[in-house]
Amino acid sequence: MTAETQIDSYLSSLRLQLGPLTLAEREEIVREIGAHVRDSAEESGASVETVLARLGPAEELAAQYRDGLLIRKASRSLSPLVLLRATLRLATKSAFGIVVCFCSIFGYSLGAGFVVIALSKAFVPAHTGAWIQDGRLVSMGAFVYGVSPQAHEVLGMWIIPLGLIAGSLTLLFTTLVIRTSLRISQRWQSRL
Repeated sequence: MTAETQIDSYLSSLRLQLGPLTLAEREEIVREIGAHVRDSAEESGASVETVLARLGPAEELAAQYRDGLLIRKASRSLSPLVLLRATLRLATKSAFGIVVCFCSIFGYSLGAGFVVIALSKAFVPAHTGAWIQDGRLVSMGAFVYGVSPQAHEVLGMWIIPLGLIAGSLTLLFTTLVIRTSLRISQRWQSRL
């Protein structure tokens, strides 16, 4: 097998593994890797087989590129689904990723909870809120049943704007933290 045939075979496999990316992204990566392999073999005098072995299997290289592109896109995105997908991918790579993933799930859940409570108050006001009895919180949330008649509700209808504001700010803050964390992980990855 000639050197050019080996390179073409590797690049074909790489192109196939990069399937989910756009055609332009795939072709850019394939051109970049092809040039790298040819230049490395030429400059170092190493065989094409050696250069390809250093790159690793095409499947692993494609996975690295896919992960990098996902994290790069997510670091500029506002979509919670894209951000969560990127944090899940990052969680498979490092302890930092695991922390970011758990924080993002917690933040989005907390923010969504505030919004659900606020919206629930509009539809089931008697069973949504926070109740205090004898100076201590006895129940809080949406769809709460069985609260003692001696307990009194705090906040009342104010829970709607407060819940919407708290939920929106929590969701926004979580999004900003995730985006910043993804950018930090990209910088760390580029240094390695």
